Amino acid sequence: MGEYEHILVKREGDTVTITMNRASRRNSLSADHLAELLAAFRETAESDATGIVLAGAGPVFSAGHDFGDVAVRDLAGVRELLQLCTELMRTVESVPQVVIARVHGLATAAGCQLVASCDLAVAAESAGFALPGGKGGWFCHTPAVPVARAVGRKRLMELALTGDVIDAATALDWGLVNRVVPDTELDEGVAELLARATRGSRTSKALGKQTLYAQLDRPEVDAYTIAVEVMAAASQTPAAREGMAAFLEKRKPDWTD
Repeated sequence: MGEYEHILVKREGDTVTITMNRASRRNSLSADHLAELLAAFRETAESDATGIVLAGAGPVFSAGHDFGDVAVRDLAGVRELLQLCTELMRTVESVPQVVIARVHGLATAAGCQLVASCDLAVAAESAGFALPGGKGGWFCHTPAVPVARAVGRKRLMELALTGDVIDAATALDWGLVNRVVPDTELDEGVAELLARATRGSRTSKALGKQTLYAQLDRPEVDAYTIAVEVMAAASQTPAAREGMAAFLEKRKPDWTD
């Protein structure tokens, strides 16, 4: 993996952990930080890893955009920064690996956006989530995009309009995270869910993930059109053939991918 200033990248087995490492800035997302995250996800996407853990060093997961970076930019500069952030979020969704957020402390604004953009999320009991722009001067327009798709309209409105922090239990109830575990068991909770989410054929899983995102939020007729064509084509792949053969022959499949 490449050398970075603002993040740490470590591979263990089939899992790559990308850790935001700007603890002194509460892992706020400057342009340089965003660019490094984007590069790390792209680099990992080209590897044979099956899972990615997104974590944060220090007391919080991420406090969102770095206002020190934003404040010195003009309109074009802020637009460029937000486009870079959006590119990162879309890349998290498009990489073939299963991406899981390991959330501790606060995940606010674009930090909450990161959590919502990951495929899965496990939160420590002490974690909190917020779109704080609702009680400030810069509304959380872009962070609200994936959060809306995770929690639904009324809950989004409460998050976005009040700007208040919701606790981990509420985030679980609202669908923003998959699991809440004691703080001391966060790593174990992440590893357990990721292990279950990455079993099976790697290529089949990658196609499945990409197709899920392609059909989400589309009208049902369009979603079925996409799903039927992809599923039909996928039935002819080596992974599908092996999976069906193993089932019919009552044996464990041998995944070669």
